[in-house]
Amino acid sequence: MKTLVTGAGGFIGSHLCEALLKGTEGAGEGRALEVWGIDAPINPDLWWLKERNLAGLIQHPMFHFRKKDICCTDWEDLLEGVDTVFHLAAIPGVRSSWGAGFRDYVNNNILATQHLLEACKNHILRGQSTLLVFASSSSVYGEKPGRVEEGLPLTPLSPYGITKLTCEHLCQVYNRRYGIPVIILRYFTVYGPRQRPDMAFHRFIKAMLRERPITVYGDGHQTRDFTYVSDCVEATAACINTQGAVGRAINIGGRERASVLDVIALLEKSLQREARLEFSAERGDEPKHTWADTSRAEELLGYRPKVSLQEGLSKELDYLRGLDRDVVNNKVNGS
Repeated sequence: MKTLVTGAGGFIGSHLCEALLKGTEGAGEGRALEVWGIDAPINPDLWWLKERNLAGLIQHPMFHFRKKDICCTDWEDLLEGVDTVFHLAAIPGVRSSWGAGFRDYVNNNILATQHLLEACKNHILRGQSTLLVFASSSSVYGEKPGRVEEGLPLTPLSPYGITKLTCEHLCQVYNRRYGIPVIILRYFTVYGPRQRPDMAFHRFIKAMLRERPITVYGDGHQTRDFTYVSDCVEATAACINTQGAVGRAINIGGRERASVLDVIALLEKSLQREARLEFSAERGDEPKHTWADTSRAEELLGYRPKVSLQEGLSKELDYLRGLDRDVVNNKVNGS
């Protein structure tokens, strides 16, 4: 069995590749899972982080990596024999999607997804079917009160959310027109080791480790459904073994919700120090609250998030301490 992961060097993608490979350990003959990863340095300044994420994977005999831009990849060759594509590659983040930066989001999110769907369509026309699992975002919902279920109207608050919703529509159109089996996963605020430097938990922890102030947008009482990365990955990998999820959108949320100030209080407890907070104006491009109804994920994927917020924060804290040590050592050694 051959799978392909786009964005394999990223936060969630690298964890997914590891989980797919671990899932094959001890499997009987004929059940080996071959994992291909593809990624490219959209932001060259952060490529070293992706190389770090990929370091262990590259050593695995069943993992193969291509450093290529998915916007101009020859998918016809790469998709040969692939049973499942996990399409995680995209430009993330809300703030940089405004203004001139939107062009990059269109190219790397919308056009790249359409390019991949065209290749999957050509495989269908040749009698080969490849499951496409598309990583979407809770950003497609916009501001919604209470627990959010998948059938609610989708009203994004940012250009980033618009690109994710557009990709969802493309997936559904190709599913209906050409029969491409697609599953759409809407991730809710995923966190954990390897989280991007611009994401809130990464910023909070790094600021506290370096005894710098934390910038909090709004009053800090906004809440999120926080999803630990291993729970997210478990739900994503489960798509391989389900038929009932094809053509559906599925929420992937966490075990518990909390406010920004709650999270900071947990970090203060773990680090035994008080955070210095600097409050900034609330932004209107992110919802005040998110809360995932995950009953569909439980029904179709057997999904039940396991990792508590306290446990997940501790694991991310340990990772960032190690990352800081690596950065210091690299500077000392001149690398």
